[in-house]
Parts: sequence; C-alpha cells; structure tokens
Amino acid sequence: MIPREIIESFSKLPKKQKIEFVSQLVNDSDEFKKELASFWHPDKEIQKRLNEFSENTLTNYSMPYGISPNFIINNKIYHIPMVIEESSVVAAASKAAKYWGNKGGFKSEIISVKKIGQVHFSWSGNFEKLDFLMPELREKLHKRVAKITENMRKRGGGILSIELIDMRHAMENYYQLKVSFDTRDSMGANFINSVLEEFAQELKSFVIDSPAFTVKDINIIMSILSNYTPECLVKTWVECDIDDLDDADEELTAEEFAQKFAQAVKIAQIDIYRATTHNKGIFNGIDAVALATGNDFRAIEASGHAYASRNGQYASLTDICLEKGKFKYTLILPLAMGTVGGLTHLHPLAKRSLDILGNPTAEELMMITATAGLANNLSAIKSLITKGIQVGHMKMHLLNILNHYKASQPEKTKAIEFFKTHKVSFSAVESFLTEIRKGIHKEI
Repeated sequence: MIPREIIESFSKLPKKQKIEFVSQLVNDSDEFKKELASFWHPDKEIQKRLNEFSENTLTNYSMPYGISPNFIINNKIYHIPMVIEESSVVAAASKAAKYWGNKGGFKSEIISVKKIGQVHFSWSGNFEKLDFLMPELREKLHKRVAKITENMRKRGGGILSIELIDMRHAMENYYQLKVSFDTRDSMGANFINSVLEEFAQELKSFVIDSPAFTVKDINIIMSILSNYTPECLVKTWVECDIDDLDDADEELTAEEFAQKFAQAVKIAQIDIYRATTHNKGIFNGIDAVALATGNDFRAIEASGHAYASRNGQYASLTDICLEKGKFKYTLILPLAMGTVGGLTHLHPLAKRSLDILGNPTAEELMMITATAGLANNLSAIKSLITKGIQVGHMKMHLLNILNHYKASQPEKTKAIEFFKTHKVSFSAVESFLTEIRKGIHKEI
C-alpha cells in the first residue's frame, strides 16, 4: 500500500485511473477492484447514467429496495417502495399499515405548497426610496424571467410573490428579496435558483439605471433557494374510538394504552433528547420513500428539523388528542417533493417506484411519504410503551448478526428457529453459534 498523498486533478482522470489510485489505499487492492466492478450495472448505458449522477464515481453503492404493502390512505390502497438498510423500518411500517388498515386507514391532506427562495444583498442607499419603487422593480423582475417561468406558469405554478425584507435588526445593511414559488410536480430547485440568479442581476441593473441610486449602494451577496419550507405542509393522521384499541396490547386495556401513548408523545413535546429520537423515527420512513422515488432526503430532513424548532425549542412533529372517547394522532411537517425532474425519471428504480405508486402527483407523493413516516412512528411508540423496542428490533437484525459471525446457511436456519422464543443480542447469538459449532445444539 502506497503512502496517502495529495493527488491533483483527480476529477479529470478516467474512471479506470481513479480506481487504480484509490485501490492503492487499501491492503487488498486487487480484491477491492473486483468488488467495485461487481456492483456495476450490467447495462452499460444505465451505468453511464449512474456515473453521471455524481462526481468521481467508482461504482454503485447498493441499498435494499423493498415494499411496505397495504397502506390505506384516503381510502386508496398503496404498496410503498422503501430504500433503507434497516429491516425493522420496513417491518414497522408494514405492521402499522395492517393495524390501522383495519381501523379505516390513514388520512392525509395538503395544507400548502409554497416554496421559498431569497436574493441576499447589502444596501447602503435610501431604503425608503427602494421600498417605494418596489412595484416598478417587481414588474421588471417578472419580465426578466418570463421565458424561464413560461412552462411552469402553463402548469399552474410559477412565482407567487416577491417581497423586500429589511433585515437590519440582524445584520448591518442586510436585506432580502424573498420570493415564493409554486413548482407544481417538480422539486423545483434548479428552476428556483435560475429565477433567483436572474432576479439578482435585474436588481443590480435596476439600481444602476435609477437616478435615485448609485452602483455603490448595492452588493449582491448570494441568490439561493431555501430548504426550509414551512408553507409546503402536509398533514397526516389516524383516528379511532379509544375502545377500538383493545387489540393494541395483551396487558393494557384500550384506555391504558391510549393514555400511555399520549404520555410518550407528551415527553417528545417537552424533552429535546426524546424529541430527537422521536422525530428520527418519523424520518426513518420518510427518508426511505424519498430515496426510493429519487427525492432529496437531506433537504427534507433539514426542513423538518427546522420546523420542529419553529417555536424556539426542538419538539415532536406529532400531536395527540384524546377527547370524547376518540384517539387521534397527527403528523404535520414540511415536505417539499417532486415527481418530475431530477432523479425521479433518470434513475431507473426511482421511475419504477413512481409507477408502483400509480404515478402520483407531487401532492399525492407528499401524503404517501408523510404516511410512511407516521406509520414508523406509530409502531415505534407502540413497541416502546409495551414490550420494548429491542425485542422486535433485534429479531429483525438477527440475520445481520449471523452474517457478522459468518454463519453458514444451516446455522442460520437453526438460529432463526431458536431465537423465535429467545431474546436476540450479539452475545446470545455468539454463544449459540459457538454451541452449534461444538455440536451442543443438535436439535432445536
């Protein structure tokens, strides 16, 4: 293995040379190169497309692609594709889908679909004059991007509003053009950023051309969309009579289960340590659907966590209501998603995921994805307040543990049968395999 060193112009090297360089950083370089090649797609055209998704691509990193079936959302059945490495997430979603499917299923609605972009700039001129001239500036801004927005406007979307925001309370001479958009079925990042960059140029030209200002008055800092979308909201919920929860747990009555569930949610609303894990459970499902459909899970998470902090303290994204004998559990969060553009049709499996879902609109996909998030959260809380999270969690990880200890197929078969009635842990699996290999466990 050669010493690690700086390499110039790595991105300009052919793929083969990149692999040669990186392979020298591991001890078994020949084996490493074989591993990389083993994950290439057999269709060269598809592999070429995958290479072009990112920079310095060496191979594909495989993740399990599965289905969580039988979701009833607004009285319609969906079988939801999920990409995630944690088997318990798919299992948890599926269990919740089955449980709540027998109680009317999930309900979901879109609250709003507005997205935000900003032109950030500093201004040392007369703000009152600039503010007074905003109607004229708005007209010029719209005219500047008419061709860019034409197709979006034909689909019913486009620019919704343009505001001049005074931010001097936060930073000296700091202002924004805050622009709201409706990007219809598109995620809209490239569209929004293209519009904003044109707006920045038009703003600067407007100042230069106006006799009321000078070029020194303005300095464009940056133009960029915001991934915080508090007005692109989806609401998803389940509800039933509390008495209908009598099948939730063998040891708790329906009323006891509902009250304990409500206490668990309340803790996530007041304690940041619990809130973080509570919301992470929601994003287990949301991220898995976002990945399966070619959406930007990083932007979705960033927005969701920011929204969870909107009242000054990070808290649960869900709320519960127990009134008049009813159980109602609700998730509201920002969820900017798209079904056209980006990877949604470029990645073969992302396109297939949308096919499986019936080629939904962006709004429908928002509702589907939020439902997967709520389903995972429901299953997690149900486990936490009853038998505990580890019983089901570790059983789902049994195969991972067996693979960690390089168990053979006969050993796996015996272990799966044995741990149907025994608690799963790394140490327990290790002990079991040791006994198997010593011939102690001949029959299960």
